[in-house]
Amino acid sequence: MQNSTITIDVELGDDKVPQQILWSASDSTADAAQRAKAMMISFWDAADKSALRIDLWTKDMMVDEMADFFYQTFMTMADTFNRATQQVELGEEMKTFAKSFYTKFRESQMKTNKIG
Repeated sequence: MQNSTITIDVELGDDKVPQQILWSASDSTADAAQRAKAMMISFWDAADKSALRIDLWTKDMMVDEMADFFYQTFMTMADTFNRATQQVELGEEMKTFAKSFYTKFRESQMKTNKIG
């Protein structure tokens, strides 16, 4: 059996806020660790039937980047759910929500920018 290792290094500031997130994978073609401004990792605990999560973002993650990150994550989750369950209708419903979420975010940003 082959193993693959994923390493995540989080540099914290004095206030315990992530300053930098670096990750690397043993099966990656990248020569060096990759930078990320945010990460979301979920594990399924079958014994407790619960999701365990690690959600981190750096101090320089912009609000619009966070919205993009969530939109793309929702879309990916929908694709993964569809592949895993063959529940196409539910996967499409998740994508509809993601699109609505992103549209509402953009509208709120436009209102904020007009006021400010």
